[in-house]
Amino acid sequence: MSDKVKGTLVIIGGSEDRKHKCLILKRFVELAGGEKARLAVVTAATSKPHTSGELYRGIFQELGVEDVAVLKVDTRQDARAPGAGEILEQTTGIFFTGGDQLRLTSILGGTQVDDALHTAYRKGTIIAGTSAGASAMSDTMIVEGEETEAPRKNTVQMAPGLGLLREVVVDQHFAQRGRLGRLLAAVAQYPYVLGLGIDEDTAIIISPDGIFEVIGSQTVTVIDGKQIQETNVSSASPDDPLALINVIMHILPTGYRFDMRKRDPSGKTYNPDTY
Repeated sequence: MSDKVKGTLVIIGGSEDRKHKCLILKRFVELAGGEKARLAVVTAATSKPHTSGELYRGIFQELGVEDVAVLKVDTRQDARAPGAGEILEQTTGIFFTGGDQLRLTSILGGTQVDDALHTAYRKGTIIAGTSAGASAMSDTMIVEGEETEAPRKNTVQMAPGLGLLREVVVDQHFAQRGRLGRLLAAVAQYPYVLGLGIDEDTAIIISPDGIFEVIGSQTVTVIDGKQIQETNVSSASPDDPLALINVIMHILPTGYRFDMRKRDPSGKTYNPDTY
């Protein structure tokens, strides 16, 4: 996190409730201004942008927001067009849909839309992303990797993300798809980054001071590799299991907070029934 950033991130592990209480999406709307929010839905990650865009437009309108735009950026030409990002600088909330995080970053990276996104974030816009939209938030992201496997050097592939969140790597659909091994492999290769595994229908809300709170029905797994005492990641063959001595792991359900700067968890600080 940067002291110059005024925005808030809502990072969702995917498959958030969209039909019943909609707690996570409601919280995003509330942070963005409630009924007075001006929202933009970015569908660059998905191969079905119209379907996904209209889905979320309808959900946000049902939650009371009248001003919901779907940003059409299906190609780099779209994202590089003059004025392509202006709508983002005029919104109070930006929502990234799921899909393929590499598709998202390869379309937006270094474009007018990318610049506008960072400008909006610095000024205080609420930015949310689900599934692939969550993974792409950080400066280094997981592109793909073996699931339900013990951590190995070739378990995970990494690539640059959108860079809204520094020194963090996010994995989504975490417990549901058995992704602990690949997040451990990512932290083994980049032990200075904080690994965040976010379950489905669960999100973290990161404030500008670097503290996040957990909301939703499942949990967030935090993997801290800074205290690793020994690892064989540099000498192991690609298919060899990794050794990781003294990895710190926290499991945080709804209502818990975590200070990413101090790498320090805290207990439940609010009543999740109010959200």
